[in-house]
Amino acid sequence: MRWFVRGDIDGFFGLALDNLVQMLLIAALCRYVLGFDDVLLLGHVLPGVAISLIVGNIFYAWQAKRLAARTGRDDVCALPYGINTVSLIGYVFLVMLPARLAAEAAGAADPARIAWRAGLVACLGSGVIEFSGAFIAERIRKATPRAALLATLAGIAMTFISLGFLFRTFAHPIVGLTTLAIILLTYFGKVRFKGGVPGGLVAVALGTALAWLTGLSPTGDAPAGVGLYLPIPAFGELLAAFREGHLLTYVSVIIPMGLFNVIGSLQNIESAEAAGDLYPTHPSLAVNGIGTIAAACFGSCFPTTIYIGHPGWKALGARAGYSVLNAVFVTAVCLTGTLSFIAYYVPIDAGMAIVLWIGIVIAAQAFDATPRKHAPAVVIGLLPGIAAWGAFLVKMALQVGGLGSPDHPFSSELVAAFNMKDIWIDGAFALEQGFIFLSMILAAATVCIIERRFRSAALWCLVAAVLSLTGFMHGYRWTMSDTVIDITPFWHWLGGLFRGECGSWERVPWRFALAYLIMGACFFSASYLTEECEGH
Repeated sequence: MRWFVRGDIDGFFGLALDNLVQMLLIAALCRYVLGFDDVLLLGHVLPGVAISLIVGNIFYAWQAKRLAARTGRDDVCALPYGINTVSLIGYVFLVMLPARLAAEAAGAADPARIAWRAGLVACLGSGVIEFSGAFIAERIRKATPRAALLATLAGIAMTFISLGFLFRTFAHPIVGLTTLAIILLTYFGKVRFKGGVPGGLVAVALGTALAWLTGLSPTGDAPAGVGLYLPIPAFGELLAAFREGHLLTYVSVIIPMGLFNVIGSLQNIESAEAAGDLYPTHPSLAVNGIGTIAAACFGSCFPTTIYIGHPGWKALGARAGYSVLNAVFVTAVCLTGTLSFIAYYVPIDAGMAIVLWIGIVIAAQAFDATPRKHAPAVVIGLLPGIAAWGAFLVKMALQVGGLGSPDHPFSSELVAAFNMKDIWIDGAFALEQGFIFLSMILAAATVCIIERRFRSAALWCLVAAVLSLTGFMHGYRWTMSDTVIDITPFWHWLGGLFRGECGSWERVPWRFALAYLIMGACFFSASYLTEECEGH
């Protein structure tokens, strides 16, 4: 099999457009949500993105060539690879934005840099989990029902991905609804434009034109010019991030997101096998993890993943070369400052319909890829993500209203005020902490109940009790402008016991642990106290 064939051109345009949308999203969120300046974005984040994509794209191209040589075939397609969209959104809104807001409330001199450090730690943690998961991925997948994994992703997709951009779509309807129409036609209507022009390209081009015509184009000056931004190791920033405690603060986000990446990549390797390309699991997953680790070490906060859609790229005729071309393209865009020009002339509104579509597809997959009888488990798994996004909106609204400042900090007095309106905000803030764990556990337990594996459901409740007691779920503390996870009460109490001290038990979230134990006892006893209904 040759390195480059005609089909690699078609595959390259599709994969490159996908990665370009991801990079434009990174640029927009980093600039306008996180407040990154050019020094951070162009000098550190984007070069780190380039390094991470070079690592994977080149390896998977070489892997395809090697498989072709070993099997004597000329139709082997490399695994598609790029930035993980769910992790991108999740780490921006669940890790870096809270870190920035907390830093601002504490009066930090450079909140954006602190947010960047938190993102680096999250990315590194995800990479370590992805690399380690290469050796245990099969066990994780067998132990966790598919509904639990997909429902958790769907909850994030519906809220932090879809609903935010849906608001923006109706805030700017001329651009938003027009581009959404193009995406719905091409991706859901299964039609294509004459001449083979990709629907995503049409949507972005039309959205860009409408954005400029309707005044949504940038008002500032265009970027000054291109330059050379070589990758710079970020080891010092990572060490500073560990000292600042970001790993423990956001571990309840990092661990589930890393596991999702492992399982998702594994499923995509299986998809490639179904299309006729049998790749070894361990090295494929390990290099995915190495790419994410390389991203963090060189300044990117965004994990990589093996993309879904290998059969589609293969059907286009793509082989190994499209992966190499994508690595060259990403390197050129990220290391020369070219993305600044593209991001300036292509407003985020022009591409938000594609991001909205991604969220819709992820949410729909939770129902399509699970047995029909597990639909209730999927719905239950959606609820924590929706609730967490609602709690996030409440806190943003309070800040807009003037709270969350040194003169008016957040405090427990808010709970009583909300309770008077029959809004039990204490429960919302408790649910928000570790909601990704909670979504998986509730959905998994519900699947077990549907299948009448009551003892397994009880074991999931035991996991919930342990996570609650140790603070990785539900435990939170007040800061000036936020509520954040608090894992210290239990560990301080445990440390006190080792020192021969009583310690304080009041702040330990024992109520949730006890509740889950009782819940598990109900499920466990069901095997002895209940019987199957007739006709079911």
